[in-house]
Amino acid sequence: MAAWSPNPPLNVNKAGPSVRPFSFRWGMGLSRPLMIKSKKMNDWNPQSYGRFADVRLQPALDLLGAVQGLPDGGVVDLGCGSGAVAPALRHRWPARPMVGVDDSAAMLARAQAAGTYDRIEQADIAHWQAEVPPALIYSNAALQWVPEHLRLIPALVGQLAPEGTLAVQMPMQHAAPSHLAWAEAERAVYGTARTQTALHVLLPEGYFDLLSPLGTLRLWQTEYLQHLPAADGAHPVRLFTESTFGKPFLDAAKPDEKAQLIAAYERAMAKAYPVRADGTVLFPFRRLFFTLRLDQG
Repeated sequence: MAAWSPNPPLNVNKAGPSVRPFSFRWGMGLSRPLMIKSKKMNDWNPQSYGRFADVRLQPALDLLGAVQGLPDGGVVDLGCGSGAVAPALRHRWPARPMVGVDDSAAMLARAQAAGTYDRIEQADIAHWQAEVPPALIYSNAALQWVPEHLRLIPALVGQLAPEGTLAVQMPMQHAAPSHLAWAEAERAVYGTARTQTALHVLLPEGYFDLLSPLGTLRLWQTEYLQHLPAADGAHPVRLFTESTFGKPFLDAAKPDEKAQLIAAYERAMAKAYPVRADGTVLFPFRRLFFTLRLDQG
């Protein structure tokens, strides 16, 4: 369930001729990007990621609802994963060509099996190029994994059809206990935080400065009060994060170390997000949204 956001979306018309410089501040007050030191993550696990499908789908639907009129052209689901949002996209635009793009073979296999997309592309988002300018590039909970947003985001905008829209949602949870505790768990087990996750999210004003000169921008944050179901023998927040933010930490651990890492993380979660009498947990989770629509002419 989405909590009411005290800050309504900003409706920003085309601004001045240049983007004022802003510092490379990342995430919730972080002074520098989080850099990954381990090897590339193992492929995504669709079953683990899909455990909280309803909770993960709500922000995607909220982003979809913010997309307004589109010109002629197709729809690209950039970072489509297993295709969870594809039925909603197809329902909204039944006649438009729809392409799902992701770099995970396991996720794309699920997406292709569902048969909702007209075409599937396996590609690194950082280097993806549209074959035909789309009316909409829609990206839900994917771009936080892709570096160089100062280059990436304008490049995506540049691929849109005239009057097209870029719609993006990304987690802004980096300073919350749910995310900080993975590094703390490593320090408890190894004596040092040896694995860090590369998330490349600017502060909201960074996106404002970058995007407002390019078209009509709506930029907002929402904190969702997620009600996670009870789980036997596991803290629900651990199950929620281990398939996404926590995945590089678990991938880097040896088999005999994972149990220690999980135990240390769960101790922190028990303090930060107490389990209710029925075993469920209320888990606040903040997300950043924006839509950028190219202006006429």
